[in-house]
Amino acid sequence: MRLIALETASEQCSAALYLDGEIHCVRERAARRHGELILGQIEQLLREADVPRSSLDGVAVGRGPGAFTGVRLGLGVAQGIAFALDRPVVPVSTLQALAQQALRDDRRPAAVLAALDARMGEVYWSLCPVQGERVGLGPEQVAAPESLVVAWPVGERYGLGSAFATFPDLAAAQGLASEAVDADALPDAQEVALLAVDAWERGEAVAPEDAQPVYVRDDVARPASPR
Repeated sequence: MRLIALETASEQCSAALYLDGEIHCVRERAARRHGELILGQIEQLLREADVPRSSLDGVAVGRGPGAFTGVRLGLGVAQGIAFALDRPVVPVSTLQALAQQALRDDRRPAAVLAALDARMGEVYWSLCPVQGERVGLGPEQVAAPESLVVAWPVGERYGLGSAFATFPDLAAAQGLASEAVDADALPDAQEVALLAVDAWERGEAVAPEDAQPVYVRDDVARPASPR
């Protein structure tokens, strides 16, 4: 199987190529430059692997929640490539892809709290249960950090995402030790690709026009509240 995967919903812009069981990824943290970077990243991956676009089976994309402009950009690029090639799109939760990073170093907590800074004094979050080599997806929510009600299962806890950097008290409020938090982690196309293959095998690929963003917050343009 050959998939291109995109993740542009945070400060990091990344693309990955899933090529018959291997994942090649390029990434750059460059806020507000995703539109300049993403097409070049895709072309770099295809060129270095000597893979023509026409041989791709589909396009995977982080469909949010995350930065409104970034989510729209990633989905639009994915749909454009898929339309041009007459291929399906595999939407993947940005929060689930973030949570999947917790398993990179053979860590196996009972659940992972993926939490992104949603601006406006709020957090996008999901508690993702660990199921073997993958994380599942819990409900995707947005809330003020002090309002998070997280039903942790029994067992080891782990948290990651930019919300832990923006709101330093969040980790302690969730009973997370400092070594059980990665506040620098951002959603990455590597995990989007990995989860997209599973979704493909479950029959969750969709026509390009049916790929929809998930914003969670209904009013993304309301004025920011003071922190």
